[in-house]
Amino acid sequence: MPHRSAPYGTWPSPVDAALVAAHDGKPEYLGAVGEELWWTAPRPAEGGRRALVRLVPGRAPETVLPPPWNVRNRVIEYGGHPWAGVPGAEGEGPLVVLTHFADQRLYRFAPDSGTGPAPLTPESATGGGRRWCDPVIRPGHGDVVCVMEEFTGERPTDVRRALVSVPLDGSAADDPSRLRELTGGPGDDHRFLTGARFSPDGRRAAWLAWDHPAMPWDGTLLRIADVDADGDGAFTGARTLMGGPEESLAQADWAPDGTLLVSTDRTGWWNLHRVDPGTGEAVNLCPREEEFGGALWRIGLRWFAPLPDGTVAVLHGRGDSALAVLDPATGTLADAPGHWTEWAAALAVAGSRVTGIAAGPYSSYEIVELDTGSGHSRVVAEAHHDAVDPARLPRPQERTFRTADGKREVHAHVYPPRHPERTAPEGELPPYVIWVHGGPTGRVPMVLDLEIAYFTSRGIGVAEVNYGGSTGYGRAYRNRLRGQWGVVDVEDCAAVARALADEGSADPERLAIRGGSAGGWTSAASLTSSADEVFACGTITYPILDLRGWATGETHDFESQYLRSLVGDPDADADRYHDRSPVNRADRVRRPFLLLQGLDDVICPPVQCERFLERVAGQGVPHAYLTFGGEGHGFRRADTLVRAVEAELSLYLQTFGIERDDVPKLDLVTEAARRDPAADTA
Repeated sequence: MPHRSAPYGTWPSPVDAALVAAHDGKPEYLGAVGEELWWTAPRPAEGGRRALVRLVPGRAPETVLPPPWNVRNRVIEYGGHPWAGVPGAEGEGPLVVLTHFADQRLYRFAPDSGTGPAPLTPESATGGGRRWCDPVIRPGHGDVVCVMEEFTGERPTDVRRALVSVPLDGSAADDPSRLRELTGGPGDDHRFLTGARFSPDGRRAAWLAWDHPAMPWDGTLLRIADVDADGDGAFTGARTLMGGPEESLAQADWAPDGTLLVSTDRTGWWNLHRVDPGTGEAVNLCPREEEFGGALWRIGLRWFAPLPDGTVAVLHGRGDSALAVLDPATGTLADAPGHWTEWAAALAVAGSRVTGIAAGPYSSYEIVELDTGSGHSRVVAEAHHDAVDPARLPRPQERTFRTADGKREVHAHVYPPRHPERTAPEGELPPYVIWVHGGPTGRVPMVLDLEIAYFTSRGIGVAEVNYGGSTGYGRAYRNRLRGQWGVVDVEDCAAVARALADEGSADPERLAIRGGSAGGWTSAASLTSSADEVFACGTITYPILDLRGWATGETHDFESQYLRSLVGDPDADADRYHDRSPVNRADRVRRPFLLLQGLDDVICPPVQCERFLERVAGQGVPHAYLTFGGEGHGFRRADTLVRAVEAELSLYLQTFGIERDDVPKLDLVTEAARRDPAADTA
């Protein structure tokens, strides 16, 4: 079909908001139970719950529990691995334990027994109660060992964590005294920790720990203890084997020969090391300026998995991630074949087979199996199916830009507008939106995202920026944000926007910025700084807007001291906290903006948005504030996702002067901020 000329932003598109919502999220927490595979999967149309899915060889995947079962937890608020399973005896099905989001309790479940889940842990009414994650079932001891997070008061920082033994017989469901703490004694009382990993003979346990003000990508410790393998399984002699304030250990696990494998960034990159459990001596198994680990935002992430033959399945890369098999004896890597360019930190091993969750620029996340014997890869579940004609999807470009002073590289993925039947009038440049990822210590991968296609198929370009401070490019790049949050991230995003305009790829008068969480901070900071000269408008989603408030009780425990590395000491650097906060620069806002906020968000609570809007009032700036009941930090419900993406597009249409009649018009007001009741979702 010949191309027709039509202005950017007016192109027709089959990628509507409902399609975006239906494809939001990806499989997570993949694991093997004998020959079976289990994982959690998003269900936006079912209130945003996470379903538990089972794949038995030779059968189709099966969702094992109906609504309202929601296999998630709130440990460190971002959650941790929510389930574990072991094969049953011959003729019996597997035994699974899982966490349920509604009450945060741990449950026992035998899917082939015909009975539903039964609680293993007691209810708790103190503060946020007790929460559980990263379980390991020990059938020989009749227990499951988990990370327990227990609130001791009403404040978000009134919390402690320990490794706890929970009886599998359910006796602790009504009797908390049956819970047995394995860590937390004198000298072992760390603020944060991951789940235990047991040596092949069951006589040792290893886990990671860290304490405020460190975040896990700053400095962690490898802890090891002896296990009473012949008795009650108690831990004794807990000690630190390696790590420190400037060494981040992302994952630790045991090799079949009884040595430890650890992903540590002591070389400046998260590389895989073999560690002697007696001495702590570490040997780099594959020295490369690549990452074999990542930021531990959730407890139980898995970037490598030992194989029975002594080789190791690893994820590695620089700005992306590939699955490979590492031979520790030679240090050689054999990459898995296939088109996938991004693998989630969720590897499962069953014999000689490694399974992961992988995506690419033109495919969504799939469950992919690598047979290490044959070297063959295949999709076994969650197979990608084109939701629309691939000709309507963007073709991303991996780009490296430089800041205005030329001193820093900035990594980005650029998605130009694309349509099989439309071209813009000669001489017209496309509008672009700069997308800012959260974290800020994180990374955005270059994978198929229908939300990006929602914009590019209509003629609006997108550029995702892995600004200084992002993971994937070594510790030095990650540390660029130390003390510089609100400076480096803002400068890097502005540099990408300016470069696209200067090279003639984007219209300099029609540039926008958007982001959620830490990305919302950068978006708001950009609209209240000199970068306001770059962007015509912005979308700010569940943001941080007031550093002082966020550092003094307006967030959760995990990140309550994060700002010490990102900004500085709240008292010694009080002026910096004040001057960088968008809430204190609200008088500089001159461009239209959209605020999106979940009313149940305890990480970036609504009070920050309300405070910001009070300061904006009376300035005549067009804006909208949409809130969503039942949503926390990160939107999950289909109706929320539809409303949010349509509101964002409407902001850009109105700001850029683009006419369309297929998107509900967002009501932009200039008087005092008012929540839009139509957006509230019960």
